[in-house]
Amino acid sequence: MVTLKLRALAGWGRRTDLATVTNKNRSAPPRATLRMSSQALSPSQVRLRQSYRNLTLWTLQGWLAMFFLAAGWAKATEPVTTLSELMSWTARVPVEMVQGLGLAEIVLAVLLLAPLVSWKWGRPLMVTAAVGLLALATVMLGVHALALELVPALTNLALIGVLVPVLWMRSREVR
Repeated sequence: MVTLKLRALAGWGRRTDLATVTNKNRSAPPRATLRMSSQALSPSQVRLRQSYRNLTLWTLQGWLAMFFLAAGWAKATEPVTTLSELMSWTARVPVEMVQGLGLAEIVLAVLLLAPLVSWKWGRPLMVTAAVGLLALATVMLGVHALALELVPALTNLALIGVLVPVLWMRSREVR
């Protein structure tokens, strides 16, 4: 009895959709009736999908640039006493390091939008800026997690979650 069931299962795996259609008297398992269909997209559909992806990536890049510009500006211009209320790590490091990180964030945020000026020259700068911001956000995630600061750690985790797809999709593009 067990052997018959195993043989039936082995035969089910070899059955094709054509066999299912021609042998209507046999009852096919429910999964055998599911069919995958592949449909070629027209050139206009491909362009439309590329346009949506490009718009989404530019929107994400704009949000990232605004966030890092604001965070960098705050670190570069605000007194450490004010910053230490929001981020406790700023009280433990030299003022020059905090200001340097702020300046780095500002430069990388601007470079994230560099392809707006020239795609040929701006794209490598944008990919480099995305890598730099990803490294910065990853390090700061570790700093905030070790200090048990939940909100800044989650913020950095969200930034990483947005930076990774932008970096991945933009680094694959060729124009």
